[in-house]
Amino acid sequence: MRVRDLPLSAALVSHYESNGIEELYPPQAAAVEAGVAAGGRVVAAIPTASGKTFIAELAMLTADGPALYIVPLRALAREKYETFDQLPGVSVGISTGDFDADEAELGDHDIVVATSEKVDSAIRNGAPWVERLACVVVDEVHLLGAPGRGPTLEVTLSTLQRRVPDLQLVALSATVDNPEAIADWLDAELVESTWRPVSLRTGVYADETVEFDDDTDLDVVVPPTGPNDDEATEATVALVEDAVETGGQCLAFVRSRREAEALADRLADEELSPAPALGDELDELGGTATGRQLSECARTGVGFHHAGLRSAHRVAVENAFRDRRLAVICATPTLAAGVNVPARRVVIRDQKRYTGDAMEWIPVLDVHQMCGRAGRPHLDPFGEAVLVGDADTKAELFDRYVTADAEAVDSQFADPEALRTHVLSVVASGFADSLDGVADVFSATYYAHQHPDVDLAELVAEVVSELETMELLDVTGETLSATTLGAQTSRQYVSPTTGARIVSGIRTIEEMADEHVTARTALEVVCDTPDMHDTYLGNRERALMYQYARSHAAEFTTAMHDADPFEEWLTAVKTARILHEWTEGSDIEELVERYRIGPGDVESRVERAEWLLGAADALCAALDADVPEFREVRALLSP
Repeated sequence: MRVRDLPLSAALVSHYESNGIEELYPPQAAAVEAGVAAGGRVVAAIPTASGKTFIAELAMLTADGPALYIVPLRALAREKYETFDQLPGVSVGISTGDFDADEAELGDHDIVVATSEKVDSAIRNGAPWVERLACVVVDEVHLLGAPGRGPTLEVTLSTLQRRVPDLQLVALSATVDNPEAIADWLDAELVESTWRPVSLRTGVYADETVEFDDDTDLDVVVPPTGPNDDEATEATVALVEDAVETGGQCLAFVRSRREAEALADRLADEELSPAPALGDELDELGGTATGRQLSECARTGVGFHHAGLRSAHRVAVENAFRDRRLAVICATPTLAAGVNVPARRVVIRDQKRYTGDAMEWIPVLDVHQMCGRAGRPHLDPFGEAVLVGDADTKAELFDRYVTADAEAVDSQFADPEALRTHVLSVVASGFADSLDGVADVFSATYYAHQHPDVDLAELVAEVVSELETMELLDVTGETLSATTLGAQTSRQYVSPTTGARIVSGIRTIEEMADEHVTARTALEVVCDTPDMHDTYLGNRERALMYQYARSHAAEFTTAMHDADPFEEWLTAVKTARILHEWTEGSDIEELVERYRIGPGDVESRVERAEWLLGAADALCAALDADVPEFREVRALLSP
């Protein structure tokens, strides 16, 4: 099937053909046969690099009205926006900023790219463009099974289908164990394929040999290791070197930020692909110790990528790799979650990661996502993915990852915090005003599809009682309504638990002596909420943070002896202290050095604090209270 045979304008056909897209890949042709260009609903469960983006574009370009493209990550939103913006005659908008921003102008675009949280927020706030949608594409739909993010995506899709009954839905996914369940839920045709434009072989390294799943072997020369050398790291270095020396690029995945930086430093010693100009460009993005380390590694053709990097550095690394200016990226698994950075070889050194309690195996789906990055279309004749093991683990790695199917996608909607959030949203948005009404709304969720025997009204009843105790819902007989606090909490897109904590903090502030209410007070309130990212609190810091908390105890809304659990509150105090010092002029480099926090972590805490302080100010209005510190600190956080 050829592009010029599709119902596209001459300008679009010319655009695709000029980019080398003339013939459809088999999965793309199957999607056309399933009706994707004729308003049909389709779930495409196909490997990375098999043409999912073109399937999405085809649906959106042939839809009879505006289209929405939902992504899980802002980095992926930026990438897709830039891709769609190149389509001739197509107006593209993007929505990934502050949750409470006015998005009315988005309705003027042909395509809107947004995170699921932004779409959920738009629905809650009655954005008129939502009801004019003709087509919605969901990227990475397997993230329905992710805690936190999954329930939001699930409710967003359920609500969109109710608001726009004739909506075309196209869901894109990696290969998972139960794509038919997702297709059945969405009343969509399933297009399932293992076809890739570049063949992929996956194997396990042990004893200087990689054994692949196609019954081929690869000998790898690993120099003798000394007593202080890590054998897995040296094997990884040898595998990376081998790929680069033959003209390929490589992704090396490790378990943590520190390991990513350490591996990059080790590879930099090899001078794989000198790129001094790239190092200079990275230097110009701003100086922190981490940034300088990145630029020095980049001069040798090696980069690293993790959430602790500033966003500008992460984007620069991704772009440099795509432009083939970097030979290697050492990364944590988050890089595999959608951003387009294909390589000839992927090396997965670590298959376990620390989850807070113990070292646990990485999910099969995550490993398959990493492996799927191997093979650059139009650049490589093949792709290779190698898991680094040893003689003792080789067989287990094969069974666990190489020959195993990815996990099934199961709904996480029954999580208590997710239920509280979405019950409040449904009532506050006017979609339901009774237990049975809420249950009816939730009957369209993936959770209800997977668990048809669950009594949804009974599930909702307990949550309604909790929300009533939080003063976020009123219950009068069988009628449910959001209180003023509940409506504002939902509108500000904070969780009910966060809303209740902020309200408690505001009421405590009203009872405090004026001289004790400071910027620290405002920051402690918003940092001690589940919507603020956790900040690592090391053993050596505990005593210092304890002393800091004692010395400023009069300024905090939580008494030290009442903090429960105390460790979580002390962590919130650390975050508040970092943000306070930021408002007083400390730069990122000082904070990174002083608190062992990544520059990207500082950026993300500042951003979330701005959002939460804005929500706190809005909740003050709902309480007819005035805490100017919320507004004042928010203004100081902005550069």
